[in-house]
Amino acid sequence: MNVFARLLPLLAVLGAAGPARADALLAGAAKIDVTPPPGYAMWGYAARRDAPCVGVSDKLHARALVLAIGGERLALVSLDLGRPPTRASFATIRARVKKDAAVDHLFLVASHTHHGPVLEVDTWPTPRTSYVRALEKKIGDVVVSAAKGLQPARLGVASKETALNRNRHSKRPGAPVDRELLVLRVEDARGKVIAHAVNFAAHPTMRPAGTRKFSADYPGPLAELVEKETAAPCLFLQGASGDLSPKADRMSPEAFGQAVGREVLALAKGIRCAAPAKPTLRGREENFKFACRIDLGNPAIVTALGLAFFPELVAFFEREYREGVRPRLTTALLDGRIGFVGVSGELFCGHALALKKRARLEHLFVFGLCNDYQQYLPTIEALSEGGYGTQTYVSPAGFGAGERMMDRALIHLFQMRGKLREPKKF
Repeated sequence: MNVFARLLPLLAVLGAAGPARADALLAGAAKIDVTPPPGYAMWGYAARRDAPCVGVSDKLHARALVLAIGGERLALVSLDLGRPPTRASFATIRARVKKDAAVDHLFLVASHTHHGPVLEVDTWPTPRTSYVRALEKKIGDVVVSAAKGLQPARLGVASKETALNRNRHSKRPGAPVDRELLVLRVEDARGKVIAHAVNFAAHPTMRPAGTRKFSADYPGPLAELVEKETAAPCLFLQGASGDLSPKADRMSPEAFGQAVGREVLALAKGIRCAAPAKPTLRGREENFKFACRIDLGNPAIVTALGLAFFPELVAFFEREYREGVRPRLTTALLDGRIGFVGVSGELFCGHALALKKRARLEHLFVFGLCNDYQQYLPTIEALSEGGYGTQTYVSPAGFGAGERMMDRALIHLFQMRGKLREPKKF
């Protein structure tokens, strides 16, 4: 067989794909280890105070998926962390990925594992060897690496209702539960998987609080199973899980994560990827300021907080909420039909359920714990019930903060679809 004959199959594939259009979808993905060294303080349970980690149950990772259309780039980043990086760290990371990867729209989404490191204190292990500084660099690195791998791509989305989570807060009959499992599949032009992005809502609190070892909890085994079967990064993007827990029937985090992973693989298998029909990518960002329900100027309150948290964390809270509670809303719209909404707090599921219904999109990914962290954002109905998740020391934003942010997210989504226009100013 001559050389030309051997090249015929390849030429046929390239000819079918044709030259990439200027507005074609491009995608790239990457993964990086972000596990801190042992001895680092752990995030998630106040009872630990500043007790250090004594080992690693399973490694923590950051995974990035960069999508590009025309001159716009969006990065979805999943983090095996209890919370996203702080306001200052986010600004550092965003500046890096804008400069080195031309990323305009950034979603840093923490899984909310309660066996990750403290991020509010950036002087550990020492000021000169700060894990937080190293984490900022690694998150920037993984986004830049994903952007360097951009290639022509196609995508598809599938979802299903599951019985894998439950409302852990409300005692009333018919308490809301967002049971949707959403899977975004991205492939290259030949059908090889570039990445999967999974949106599901349930607290990763399956490991005992007394276990002082770093762990990704159930999202770790979930992602590992999908990656083993598909040889591509799997991003776990936490949903509106403020009042939701796994419905695990005494399963281990490994078994539960694999159970969700099998659901993901079954959904992904049926997805038929295609180039976007309306190759557009748009994004919006809005910052808010709400009155703080905690009087951090009251010495008695600061003393009470000091009994639950160690001094460096109390000092961080005082600085963070000195000017009020300032959450961030990030929205994006892909192909005119797939929406992304990220909020920097623990949204209760009622917020996501209402927004999905009102947005009138084919698919809407709602992320809690995205781009900073301002603790719980319960619904007004949940606030009226009381209970953990609504108390001032974990839910400092004023009443109705979550509802106001969801209204603005809805406006952003309609504006990006050209269905709402700001009136002209005269």
